[in-house]
Amino acid sequence: MGDVSIAADAVNELADRFWNGFLDLSPITATVLGYEQGMDRLDDPGPDGRDKAKALMQSTLAGADAIEAQAAETSGLPPEERITLDILRVICDIELEQQAQRIDRLKVVDQMDGPQTFMPLLAAFQPTETPEQFDAFMARLADYPRFMAANIENMREGLAAGLTAASIVTERVISQMERLLAIPDEQSPIVAVLKVPQPGDREQLIQAVGKYVRPADRAFLEALLGKYREASRVEPGLCSAPNGDAIYKTQIRAWTSLDAHPAQLHQIGLEELASIEVERRVIARDLGFGDDTAAARRALRADPAAIPGSIEELVDCARCQIERALAAAPEYFGRLPQAGCEVRPVEPFKEADSPAAYYYPPSIDGSRGGVYYVNTYDLPSRSYIGLASMSFHEAVPGHHFQLALQSEHPSLNEFRRLGSRMAGMAYVEGWGLYSERLADEMGLYLNQSERFGMLDGQSHRAARLVVDTGIHAFRWTREQSIAQLLEAGLSQTDAIIETDRYICLPAQALTYKVGQREIERLRREATAALGPAFDIRAFHDAVLGHGTLPLATLAKELPGWLGSPI
Repeated sequence: MGDVSIAADAVNELADRFWNGFLDLSPITATVLGYEQGMDRLDDPGPDGRDKAKALMQSTLAGADAIEAQAAETSGLPPEERITLDILRVICDIELEQQAQRIDRLKVVDQMDGPQTFMPLLAAFQPTETPEQFDAFMARLADYPRFMAANIENMREGLAAGLTAASIVTERVISQMERLLAIPDEQSPIVAVLKVPQPGDREQLIQAVGKYVRPADRAFLEALLGKYREASRVEPGLCSAPNGDAIYKTQIRAWTSLDAHPAQLHQIGLEELASIEVERRVIARDLGFGDDTAAARRALRADPAAIPGSIEELVDCARCQIERALAAAPEYFGRLPQAGCEVRPVEPFKEADSPAAYYYPPSIDGSRGGVYYVNTYDLPSRSYIGLASMSFHEAVPGHHFQLALQSEHPSLNEFRRLGSRMAGMAYVEGWGLYSERLADEMGLYLNQSERFGMLDGQSHRAARLVVDTGIHAFRWTREQSIAQLLEAGLSQTDAIIETDRYICLPAQALTYKVGQREIERLRREATAALGPAFDIRAFHDAVLGHGTLPLATLAKELPGWLGSPI
């Protein structure tokens, strides 16, 4: 028992060192998660920062090797500590591989999560109610020119190496920067959302935006407008970049935690699309449209009742859906999160480049609940027929349940509660997509329109397998992807935004269906193995009860948690 305890302590100490080291390297992440450390500075995207990250990954792997060697000579490792080492290995191996490929040179130009998005994000998430907190944010603003200069250097290195963003990504970032720079300093998204301790502090904040943020953003835009724009890849897929095929395979592992082949994923997507279309035809027939699902969709979307009358009306509808899901949840979950879930519209400066909805988890100290963002851009295109499934995916019982329960877990170490999602997002996004189907079992869809919207959402994620691999492995054009997404049921606006998101974030779109299919497979096997003893609440509690996991780890460990022979 003593040897096991010593080994467990060693694993938790290693995980703590890794997590504290990572947060020190990424104070932006620390702030978004609710930590107070590093609130006066930004990340270091330059050589020193990369070297420190490499050293952290290498020392963590060496530590894991030493612990496993010692445990092999004694009583082994307890299950949770064995899982912790698995997760650390997955993260460190992938991070070292990505650094060797210099993926940072590519990700620096990114309309979704590029460096230009961080200060408005921090303004929304960083506490600034006290003078000390406000001073820390002001120091961060003063650090912004250094941060953006390092990103510009990475962009130049990418240009010199031929590893540039796709042209559409460059154009979207240019447009985003031009919109930001057109906003007067006093109306900056930073000024608009930041809470100042005293009224007089607002003028100081406005001056700092003009002194530090605006010149740094202008320099970033100027770097994009020159040779970089001309050298951006005409073909959108990674297959058109130097070493692109290898980089894409690494991104598949980074996002899904699996060594999946693009051709196999492409075929799975096509098969899923055909199966979902059969389900949609049932609803289309009930509505009097025969097998014409496109006509059914047009009619449902054209219904005036399906079109939000205002931004607040759309946000209120999402709030009601979350409340309905929370009321039904105790029949399907034994454990419920304590943190609440707030609904906000996406900020105007980034709404044109953002997906239809997304979620940020609660802060570590519990002072802020989860935040579910709903995109209200081009409001007439935001049909209610798809909102319900998005709310159940992003909030309850989807990401909010998964991530809030993880952050509130009483026995997992801090790294497992907050950092394990770095091991690949297929578990997280798979749970979100599984939750859309689960919501149907829970009776949360109010009518056939919302169920049709759910099936359109499932079709959308199946189409992601097709178009992401199509773009990055099989040289699909942007137009081919848009056409495929339109056929899957997306609006023109969303088909364009989503396509450009896939171009910008290779392999991220694969996580949804890959993860959902694995959770559904495990549920089928547990149901067959346990028979009448199968308990849906116990299954969900087991799936969510150990934090984010690589899919292979979930498959290996879940039967033991359920007491199942599978």
